[in-house]
Amino acid sequence: MNRRTQTALAAGIAAALTLGLGACAKDKSDDTSGETGASSTKGPGADSGSIVGGTPTKGGTLTVLTNQDFAHLDPARNWNLPNMDFGTRLIYRTLVTFKSAPGEAGNEIVPDLATDVGRPSDGGKTWTFTLKDGLKYEDGTPIKSADIKYNVERSFSPDLTGGPDYAVQYLAGGENYKGPLNGEHLPSIETPDDKTIVFHLKRPVAEFSYTATMPTFAPVPQAQEKGTQYDIRPFSSGPYKIESYDRGKQLVLVRNTNWDQASDTVRKAYPDKIVVTQGLKGGQADDRLIASEGPDASTIEMPWMRPESVAKVLPKADVKARMVAERTGCTDSLYLNTAKAPFDDPKVREAIMWAVDREAQVTTFGGPAMADIATTFLPPSMTGGVTSDPLKIPAAGDQAKAKDMLKAAGKSDLKVSITVSLGNKTRGEAIQQSLAKAGVQVTVNTVDPSAFQDTIGDIKNAPDMTIDGWCPDYPAGATFLPFLFDGRTIKEKGNQGNYSQFRDQATMDELDRIAALTDVKEANEAYKKLDEELLKKAPAVPLMWQRRPLLVGTNVAGAFGAPGFAGMIDLAAIGLKDPAKSQG
Repeated sequence: MNRRTQTALAAGIAAALTLGLGACAKDKSDDTSGETGASSTKGPGADSGSIVGGTPTKGGTLTVLTNQDFAHLDPARNWNLPNMDFGTRLIYRTLVTFKSAPGEAGNEIVPDLATDVGRPSDGGKTWTFTLKDGLKYEDGTPIKSADIKYNVERSFSPDLTGGPDYAVQYLAGGENYKGPLNGEHLPSIETPDDKTIVFHLKRPVAEFSYTATMPTFAPVPQAQEKGTQYDIRPFSSGPYKIESYDRGKQLVLVRNTNWDQASDTVRKAYPDKIVVTQGLKGGQADDRLIASEGPDASTIEMPWMRPESVAKVLPKADVKARMVAERTGCTDSLYLNTAKAPFDDPKVREAIMWAVDREAQVTTFGGPAMADIATTFLPPSMTGGVTSDPLKIPAAGDQAKAKDMLKAAGKSDLKVSITVSLGNKTRGEAIQQSLAKAGVQVTVNTVDPSAFQDTIGDIKNAPDMTIDGWCPDYPAGATFLPFLFDGRTIKEKGNQGNYSQFRDQATMDELDRIAALTDVKEANEAYKKLDEELLKKAPAVPLMWQRRPLLVGTNVAGAFGAPGFAGMIDLAAIGLKDPAKSQG
């Protein structure tokens, strides 16, 4: 799971939750996907292209309710949600960004600070961007190409941890570079004038335009450098600036009067003020939004609606109509530890692929309103919205066939363990039950969410199986399959992504071949084919594609889930129906 992704929902979905789903349970007669195992549940903001609340009116105060503080707002350190959506849509701009539109169109990239999405040369090893005219910071000073260079360099600093590391991976000569805080600069980023920035890469990167959507490629003027304290007060290049920030309690944004709508085709900046109320407990945010009384009518929430609130929402048509539930673009999988028996045997892994009941995984997560059954590792956001089912395994599995496969492999009566985050206990138990029918005895171990990533990232003590997810940073295979199945990414401590510890030379050779391709479409098609080959090798079992349930108040308009931000409400387009009804 990369740092854009949160861990699974904070609490497990109780079995009683499914009792409130009623007609929301999957009905094969309603499946219009055309592919086995893929759900097509429609609803406001849920892959439907719809926008909750219609078009906003300019003005008023939008309130955001959340149970958490921002991990990082410094663009060099911002690599998870909701931080990325909040930072790049409201406070600062990047060279390139995602189009503000519901549905598949939200995965398209458009110029932001730059005049285009970048111009490759030297076979894709050199990328040049030109800045638009008249760009200014909150104090009216001009935004210069050197400011973007400076922030990209900051991402190399060992003191400014947690941010996207694409610049570290891609830029030439960066192997021993430690950032600009000691006065050193990176020669592979050139700024021949105030409006031009040129990146020289180690190898061709066909999808570098997508990389330039990351917060790393926002401007930070060197004169504003505050080291780790920059998190508290990033200098605005976007439509809003920070008026006050009391960490863990409240953040207030007001208009940046030097932001020019004429230079920004993406952000609409409808509200006059945005107030983020932090530190809410339990389901307080959900309950306030369900009631939507007084100032709460002009409120949204982040980063998720709590799972136990689903049963309060779905039976009420008027409340359900205010729920956004876009696909996250992430894939949850059951990772099989291929570094040790029994999962070092591909025949055993193939049997497990057939034994797992993916339908039960969706049910324990809340049903089709909350997730879709996954049939590939690559999520639909990476395949143009098209789903496929190469293995044609029934959604509920075929445990009898799996049992026969294990017997043929001489591996009957297996005993294995699965380690899951405490909130995923019911999902671990669902795995336990389906594998038991295939003759595999599973012990379920739970770990506190705060220690889960460290636990499964310790490869010497890694569990036999675990459930986790991975989200791409942008819709290109380069941000997905290499992180999950390239054996060279495995770390002894802090291992991320390749929880299967999968080391397969043919896979690594193909990943290298694809990485050298200069055409994005050709590369993405190659990743699709590699996905099918990996399904056959079964280092993991794709389980489901989550949706991100979020509620908005009755006075909120322009709400939809942004595919480019893993289903978060797109803050570039949000606003109010009647600003006079808001308070703050």
